[in-house]
Amino acid sequence: MNAPHTSHRLVPNPTRRWLATGLVAAALTLGGCTAMNAQNPSGALKPVNAVAVGEQTRVMLGGADVVAYFTLGKYTPGTPQFQSTHEGVVFHFSSAAHQQAFDAAPQKYLPQYGGYCANGLVYAIPWGGDADTWKMIDGRLFIFGGQGSKDAFLLDEKANVALADRYWQQEVAGNNSFVQRAKRLVFKVPHYKSGDELAKAVAAAKATKP
Repeated sequence: MNAPHTSHRLVPNPTRRWLATGLVAAALTLGGCTAMNAQNPSGALKPVNAVAVGEQTRVMLGGADVVAYFTLGKYTPGTPQFQSTHEGVVFHFSSAAHQQAFDAAPQKYLPQYGGYCANGLVYAIPWGGDADTWKMIDGRLFIFGGQGSKDAFLLDEKANVALADRYWQQEVAGNNSFVQRAKRLVFKVPHYKSGDELAKAVAAAKATKP
């Protein structure tokens, strides 16, 4: 997650309202676009980090095998040959066994926060998420938007998991990803940090390690 940093305390209220209205309107105007449709199914998984793959309009994590993170301990691309649809979202798997495992207990294998970058959710922003950058934490699958985002999240793993859980449950789950993103890029959470600030914090932490 690497959003531009603008302190909400320095932006006059009328300007903030205008910006929020404009961004939300822009998000709604894009309602027919492929990305918005892919990320916002009508089922219980809304919103999700899904994309169009071939003729399929909504594939979780671009087709990554979500079961493989748990059973093989690594990112593994799936294939349309083995696929399941859960709550309007298509999942690809690398084997029939993984497909069957998912079908038996889908909730067990779902990535946290709809597969969005966990570090983005620390700031209530459902954004990004690379299937090959991930970590298992207490039996839960967390996806990150690149190594930098993962490193930033792990600076205070426990606190960041708590923040991401709270924002997902209270703000993001069930809402339109584009509208939520637009809102929180204007009305930032009190602890917001820009991508540059996070990169500096990560560099400082690494410099102190023996």
